[in-house]
Amino acid sequence: MKVDRRSFLAFALGGAAGTALSPIPWKLMDDVAIWSQNWPWTPIPPKGEISRVSSACTLCPGGCGISVKKVDERVIKIEGLEGHPVNEGGLCPLGNSAAQLLYGPTRIQTPLKKVNGRWQKIQWQDAITELAAQLRQLRADGSAHTVGWVAGSDRGTVPALFNRFLNVYGSPNFWRMPSIWDSYELSLYLMQGTRSMAGFDIANANFVLSFGSGLIEGWGSPGYMFQAKSKLRKAGGRMDQIEPRLSKTAAKADHWISINPGTEGALALGLAHVIIKEQLYNQNFVNGYTAGLSKRFQQVIEGFPPEIASKITGISAGTILTLARDFAAARSPLAICGQGQGHLSGSLQTFLAVHTLNALVGNINQPGGIWAVPEPDYIEWPELEMDAVAAKGLQQPRIDGAGTYRHPNARYLLHRLPEVVNASAESPLQVLFIADANPAYALPDTAAVAKAFEKIPTVVSFSSYMDETSALADMILPNHMFLERYQDVAAASGFPKPVISLAQPAVEPRYNTRHVGDVVIQLAKELGHTIGAAFEWDDYNSCLEQTLGDRWDGLIENGYWVDDAFSGTQWADTFETDSAKFEFTNNDIRTLAAYETVKPEGDEAGYPLLLVPYDSMRLNGDGQPGTPPFMIKALEDTILKGNDVLVEINPATAKQLGLSEGRPATLASPRGSARVRIRLTQGIMPGVIAIPRGLGHTADNPFLAGKGVNYNQLSGPVDDPASGHNAAWGIRSKLTKA
Repeated sequence: MKVDRRSFLAFALGGAAGTALSPIPWKLMDDVAIWSQNWPWTPIPPKGEISRVSSACTLCPGGCGISVKKVDERVIKIEGLEGHPVNEGGLCPLGNSAAQLLYGPTRIQTPLKKVNGRWQKIQWQDAITELAAQLRQLRADGSAHTVGWVAGSDRGTVPALFNRFLNVYGSPNFWRMPSIWDSYELSLYLMQGTRSMAGFDIANANFVLSFGSGLIEGWGSPGYMFQAKSKLRKAGGRMDQIEPRLSKTAAKADHWISINPGTEGALALGLAHVIIKEQLYNQNFVNGYTAGLSKRFQQVIEGFPPEIASKITGISAGTILTLARDFAAARSPLAICGQGQGHLSGSLQTFLAVHTLNALVGNINQPGGIWAVPEPDYIEWPELEMDAVAAKGLQQPRIDGAGTYRHPNARYLLHRLPEVVNASAESPLQVLFIADANPAYALPDTAAVAKAFEKIPTVVSFSSYMDETSALADMILPNHMFLERYQDVAAASGFPKPVISLAQPAVEPRYNTRHVGDVVIQLAKELGHTIGAAFEWDDYNSCLEQTLGDRWDGLIENGYWVDDAFSGTQWADTFETDSAKFEFTNNDIRTLAAYETVKPEGDEAGYPLLLVPYDSMRLNGDGQPGTPPFMIKALEDTILKGNDVLVEINPATAKQLGLSEGRPATLASPRGSARVRIRLTQGIMPGVIAIPRGLGHTADNPFLAGKGVNYNQLSGPVDDPASGHNAAWGIRSKLTKA
């Protein structure tokens, strides 16, 4: 099904999208009265001197610059930082609402330790001494490798400190939370030979072909994507959205092309088939700078003529032909992928197939194309001196299997951790540290995650909030909230240039919290010997200033550093593969030749429907931190009505099941069940149903707990045979009358 933007359907169903992105709702932030009327725990600031602090938002990987407005020493408003290269003064609703996270009543105000199932206060020094004693004993027992660390990111000085601690201690088990960037990084490595970040020059493209990427739902850096998409449209550029549901991005696209869930890779290969067979590809790039359209790759695309791709994807062969020709004929065509906001790693086959389209049109490291952005390299700390215990521990295989013979190129496979722990008689992890992440909410199959965390003897959370992971922890050592601390924000997701932003404290810490970087340094010094010697700094702030070096003054003054001179490299110098060219296939890319769509969990007979998640800009889908009250209050009643989440279903499907608008129902999958309400919409394919991410919290938060259902309660992981990442895009399900 192909719907152009002039159709009544897109106009009617897309109306809400325009409203959501208009400035009107967010102008409520200008009215200080809204704070006292709806949330009495946030007092009205007194009259006083107004000042501003330039900082950076750390609530998502977007790396947006922010301007913090204060009355005396109270934050009253968060805005986008004008002139910041990433967001250019724009800001998403989550960033706008950050003051509520600063002053909210659910913050953890002091270190806590769980004793007989109840939280008790503990002094900072006592907590560090206790942890050091446990870690010291594990080393003495030859079990240094049984310590692990989960972080929200692996870039910047804070994650680098975590990694440094594990290395000198003797454990290989560092993880970052899964996302589409796992698959993008691996695709660039396999096809281009570089360990790089993917950046997208959407503003200068003139045809963006999006395979499910929610450009106005928070994909990549929301502030950058909003600005870039606006520039694309103002310049007369085209954007087509391919996904089974009419999202807000699809409603604002030139064309919404409805596709069978999970078949995006097959469509990309079908488009590649047309481009190659009709010789529509960029002859200069393909003939001179690729490993050629070899016989091996020709065999790949032979299996995906439009007629076959049509049967797989549900898109007509004529639409596939037209789309391929239009894409190849565009001046700067750009293909992107990654579902919604990008919380799922996804199928490597899909990412390789989509990146193949960019190579065929020669739009790599070109204006309007995809860029290989170098990993941040400004952290230059002294080499570690490791003792025999650390050397032995680092030789142990990772618990998740990443980097092993089966998955040699995978860096992190965190979704596999619960299964490994639950299948072991004794937990292979004895201590697990978690910072800037909420895996007990964000990983699939939350019941299995909770069971695994309960089995790990010591779980330490550094969360500022009582989230699902903190509730399962044995100790909570609360970090400063980001408006209270310094921190470098290295890179911005999807931004096409190297950039560093600096989060600066707008206010003094309100509670008895500590910067997580300080805690790591203090813990290392408590352990002493080679571990303590690896952390030469007195505190985190001195570490940060020394690390940033001559960039420090500029970051303090401007809030960011960007490499404006970065222009990539010439094609002749871009690729670091064995052939020194872009490689459509090589010994590590075996999967395209045997492409198969990832099958969802569950049998069709027992679970006749396909359940897929979707994202909303008004919900924080990864649960770290939870969605602020302001955003929950502004949530559409087509998503949440009372405490019930609405499941989207096509009227034809609902009629077959005897379900009607607004009525309660039971949604069940092989992993769990939940109460929902029905929302009928033509904006979803028959046989497919959808619920939002970001609801269904269970932690002690009166603004979030008990509202809706967490999609991860109903879903489970599906290992990608090519990468080991979680390739699940949905799960089989059923709906019955409640």
